[in-house]
Amino acid sequence: MPHSFNKIWIHAIWATKNRAPLIQQPIENELYQFISEQLHEQGCPVRAINGMPDHIHCLFLLNPQKSTAEVIKQIKGSSSHYINQNDLITDKFAWQTGYAAYSVSESVVDKVFKYILNQKQHHSKKTFQQEYDEFLKIYGFENDR
Repeated sequence: MPHSFNKIWIHAIWATKNRAPLIQQPIENELYQFISEQLHEQGCPVRAINGMPDHIHCLFLLNPQKSTAEVIKQIKGSSSHYINQNDLITDKFAWQTGYAAYSVSESVVDKVFKYILNQKQHHSKKTFQQEYDEFLKIYGFENDR
């Protein structure tokens, strides 16, 4: 085959340090816009970014020249630096060390897109911990904690 074809959708989730509710309405859109720009700079087109005060969800296409780990490490580092350098919040901002990242089949991209956009409504019924535990169970990681 003379060409290489890649289209790997990633649904990534990461939380603020200690799950502190630091992503409030005044900075939310600015932060999501910054993250979107950073992902685009890494060659990772973004389909959706949204979240809650203590975590975010992001759906993007993975650049075939990069690993998921290096993309997320760069995004988390640059976004926390951006928040702190621009004094977007009064506290020192940091992300929690880990993250979750799942590949998304093309057939369910729209479903994941809608799920991410409806985070506020979704979390009115379910906590982040409940959501996290469900993802671990769905993907077979419930015994790895």
